[in-house]
Amino acid sequence: MSEAGSAAPKGAAAPDSAGADPRDYERVLVIRLGALGDFVLSLGPMAAIRRFHGKARITLLTTPPFASLARASPYCDEVWFDERAPWWQPWRAAELRQRLRRGGFQRVYDLQTAGRTARYWRAMGRPEWSGHAAGASHAHRDPDRDSLHTVERQRAQLKLTGIEDVPAADLSWVKADVRRFGVKEPHVLLVPGGSAHRPKKRWPAEKYTALARIFVRLGIMPVLIGGEAESDVLGEVARHVPEGINLCGKTTFEEIVALARTALGAVGNDTGPMHLVAAAGAPSLVLFSSESDPDLCAPRPGAQGGKVAVMQKPDLVALSVAEVQSALPFALQVKR
Repeated sequence: MSEAGSAAPKGAAAPDSAGADPRDYERVLVIRLGALGDFVLSLGPMAAIRRFHGKARITLLTTPPFASLARASPYCDEVWFDERAPWWQPWRAAELRQRLRRGGFQRVYDLQTAGRTARYWRAMGRPEWSGHAAGASHAHRDPDRDSLHTVERQRAQLKLTGIEDVPAADLSWVKADVRRFGVKEPHVLLVPGGSAHRPKKRWPAEKYTALARIFVRLGIMPVLIGGEAESDVLGEVARHVPEGINLCGKTTFEEIVALARTALGAVGNDTGPMHLVAAAGAPSLVLFSSESDPDLCAPRPGAQGGKVAVMQKPDLVALSVAEVQSALPFALQVKR
């Protein structure tokens, strides 16, 4: 797999594919930007595209945070980055548009389906395009598309291109050694963070603390997962539950997957790492407030199975520890 900085094939617009069998195309582009959860939910569609275009060189256009996952995946041959250049650096956006125009792509799968990516279709000279751009060759213009879960929406989108079978996300290819963390069995993953600018999506830290103490009493190690921006909430839980392990800012996406594979289960807010955990097969309970709609974006089990349960209350402050404990999609065994 080539590095993101490798040179794009030189040439003009995408070659004329009229009358050709799309399974014989040589150059295919997949676009998936967005947040971590969006990226994980698109892994099944990426696998389907890879299988359908078995002869093609597939390029994935994504964002830098997903570099390692994207390069390690079996779904693309090279990775390009859209760094979402700010308005005061228009030359950077122009460079990306030029690179896309010169890419020679015979078909593009826009899994982002945003106004930004629709503009790329026009900038590229309107190649064969699967997305929502009006006038595109395979435009998914279902008036109900915005009421569909991401997975169902993308399956419907790909069906228009001849791709019928879209599997669940398969993370079996992810490799990571997590022995350095010293996590003991059995363990549960707790993901108490989330977007700082949407605090109502977070179940209160004191309730995660109370739940973690229950796990400790049962002989189950709580393992806290989150990014540096969530150090306040993870640190608060860790201070009151020293028997657990606080991995705030210490894990890669691959390491989260590895920890999830051996976890008894996981509890977390509606945030990106819970998508990785659920797709990796850990039985997961995901907590939603009125800030987001699980019918549109809830994590889904992966190809390895594992149950995903959802609890939603308009205000997560009103959600009790007892309610969460009773809804856990995994059995708690008392330590003997």
